[in-house]
Amino acid sequence: MFASINRSVRNNTRTWFYAGWLIINLIQSAGTELLDDEAYYWVYSRFPDWGYFDHPPMIAILIKAGYALFSNELGVRLFMALMNTATLWLIQKMLLVNNDRLFYSIALSMGVLQIGGILAVPDIPLTFFTALFFWQYKQFLHKTDWIQALLLGTVMALMLYSKYHGVLIILFTLLSNRKLALQWQAWLAAIFGMLLFSPHLWWQYTHDFPSVMYHLKERNAPAYRFSFTLEYIGGQILLAGPLIGWLLLYAAGKFRANDFFARALKLSMIGFYGFFLLSTLKGRVEANWTVPALVPLIILAHAWLTNSVKGSRWVYRLMAPALVAVFVVRLYMLSDIPSLSARFKDEMHNNKTWAAAIKEKSVGLPVVFMSSYQRPSKYWFYSGDTSFAINNTGYRRNNYNFWPMEKDWQGRTVFLVDYLLDSLPGSQAIETAKGKTAGVVIEKLESHSFVQLKLVGEKLRVQDGQLVPFELEMPVEFGKQILSEQRGDEIKTELVLDIFEGKQYLQTLSLQVEPSGKNWKAFSTARVLAGSGKFIGKLGLSHMVPGLYSQNSPSLPLEVISPTK
Repeated sequence: MFASINRSVRNNTRTWFYAGWLIINLIQSAGTELLDDEAYYWVYSRFPDWGYFDHPPMIAILIKAGYALFSNELGVRLFMALMNTATLWLIQKMLLVNNDRLFYSIALSMGVLQIGGILAVPDIPLTFFTALFFWQYKQFLHKTDWIQALLLGTVMALMLYSKYHGVLIILFTLLSNRKLALQWQAWLAAIFGMLLFSPHLWWQYTHDFPSVMYHLKERNAPAYRFSFTLEYIGGQILLAGPLIGWLLLYAAGKFRANDFFARALKLSMIGFYGFFLLSTLKGRVEANWTVPALVPLIILAHAWLTNSVKGSRWVYRLMAPALVAVFVVRLYMLSDIPSLSARFKDEMHNNKTWAAAIKEKSVGLPVVFMSSYQRPSKYWFYSGDTSFAINNTGYRRNNYNFWPMEKDWQGRTVFLVDYLLDSLPGSQAIETAKGKTAGVVIEKLESHSFVQLKLVGEKLRVQDGQLVPFELEMPVEFGKQILSEQRGDEIKTELVLDIFEGKQYLQTLSLQVEPSGKNWKAFSTARVLAGSGKFIGKLGLSHMVPGLYSQNSPSLPLEVISPTK
């Protein structure tokens, strides 16, 4: 029997490799609890749309399709496991030289392909469509006609629907072959791809481009730190390995591209890594943002290492310890050992018991969280009860500012959960496997993080210690409520401007408003304490927790003008 299996493996290595890869990933998908972001993207799938605050809609579509088949973690990750396997298959089809043994060794040595390949995050479909893009671009180079152009445009749109970073692959491919600018077929591909992507662009336009505002402005660090660059470089080496990352990066860099296809691979890889290296000058870069660069990295490194006896030997030597490390991590992800999960406090354990502990304390009331997109998402998935979060000014906006639950629940009795609530009258301590938190029954929910306030102008200004009056777009009913409060009537809603230096809170300014044409003029009589530095302001509205304000605007640049002499 074993001899027969061994013979089958030798004769059908490719089939056994991909079948084994997929089966292991499916088992891992089913047996591992969701990460925070995976739960958040699962909530995406509950509200199908052409776009979301953080990402385009591809991840939501894939999760919704998988969850319709399996209503558990496997369903959430089903198409990720399939795409991860298909990505490897496409890469092998595009190898520049024939050496299957080396390819399998490289793939088995890359932990991110095995462990990270199951995660329901936008990087997985983006990486798959990146591989499909290069495969289709190769067909386009071989046969440049309108059919191949339309197929190429379709794949480009699918990349962008997965994650915005896909535009870098398109850009660097164009730069690697400037003759494309003179080919009508290339223009047809670009125009068709843009037409397919236009529904998402329209969604961005009708929602005031929240993704653009967040990624380009709101998440920047207040000042550059060398640690951003150092962490990025180290992260890329580990991401490509962890043990052979240095070798793959070296080998891919040494490879000389001699045709348009190889040049597209080489420039896309260098451009992708270089772009995010420069991005560290503006803030911290997540290591996983460069995952699509692994497609050209593997192809190029494989080609160079095939002709390097010494280099390929290192791959074979390091494969075994890499597999052992991956096996240990897989076991930890699948297991539930309290002493370990309590020590590491990861996102993959104790979610079910955490949700159950909160649900028990809520005694059937809807649960609302504060300043978190992760906790309401995890609670919703593992308790089965709809939840949402109020995003305060000290946090950041996310898609809970747009989903309808908060608006629909106004005036209802809810159970509000956050560790900061332990000092409120009537608060209850909640002991969970993830630590202590607190909850309090709110008889009548009053919150407004779903309200969008928009500054008319580019930035706020402070001159001579006073906030310069500014115009903002605000729903009429909220403007009237604030005016009512200013006149001494019953307090309905308070509008504030919270000032931060970076992430450090400095001051809260209570704002007064008055009608100004179709908009509202906002001003404050209080003195601003900000001196020299880089500041931002966030507009907020009061809610049922005293002293806290929901975040109702993007982070707004605040310029402090030097005192006049």
